[in-house]
Amino acid sequence: MGFIQSLRSFPERLGGVVMDKVCRIGEFGYFIAQMIRWLTTRLPCKGTILPCFYQIGVQSLPVVALTGTFIGMVLAVQSYTQLKSLGMETRMGALINMSLVRELGPVLAATMLAGRIGSSMAAELGTMRVTEQIDALTCMGTNPIHYLVVPRFLGCLLLIPILALMADFMGIVGGAFYSVYLLGIDSHFYISNSQSFVGLYDISSGIFKSFFFGGAIGVISCYRGFNCRAGAEGVGRAATEAFVNSFVAILLLDLLMGIFLEALYSMIWAGSSKLF
Repeated sequence: MGFIQSLRSFPERLGGVVMDKVCRIGEFGYFIAQMIRWLTTRLPCKGTILPCFYQIGVQSLPVVALTGTFIGMVLAVQSYTQLKSLGMETRMGALINMSLVRELGPVLAATMLAGRIGSSMAAELGTMRVTEQIDALTCMGTNPIHYLVVPRFLGCLLLIPILALMADFMGIVGGAFYSVYLLGIDSHFYISNSQSFVGLYDISSGIFKSFFFGGAIGVISCYRGFNCRAGAEGVGRAATEAFVNSFVAILLLDLLMGIFLEALYSMIWAGSSKLF
């Protein structure tokens, strides 16, 4: 009887789960719509934007620079043996720099920043929700979306691409240092091959992805903080969910942007080849 009763209640439980997910998607969409409305209506004042920019941009420089440097060195270590066996070790510059500027630099920098910035923003806003500071802002006539969310979203949207560019630069420097000074690769061929194979399109495509990564980190982290559950456990869960959801969004956006950019590149290359 217990199994039959459980089987009968399964559609009801499934419907409850589906309705809960639909309601969460609706809440997330309404949250984004409110943020866009305030973003296009009135920008926050300098006193609220600059602290967010400092926290997101300046304080993240050391960890991003360190991450980018070690990414370049690891790529040099992993690719040297395989390329040397083919007699193509002088092409390491092209391989390392292409991998960095198109994929690894923006994605790993955004992942690192999702853990550092996203979790921090979600925990900060979650604590404000638990201690009723957000409700106090509403009672004082200040819109919490405009005062708390928009500055953080702008900081992530504008500064994470710059930080990704910093990670690319440090990765290129780290890979060149390890390849030239520790592996003994000729610097002339290393630099010339890098210039031949890595172009402006490769760099701009990675930076283009970073805008979407930054926007996703800002929106998801602020939403999780705003909808934090009560108690210290709720704050910790909001920070964890902010990082996990941001990481999944980064991977999904990387796939979609990669498909779009490859199709765009093929279209442009095909069009130019027809002209000549």
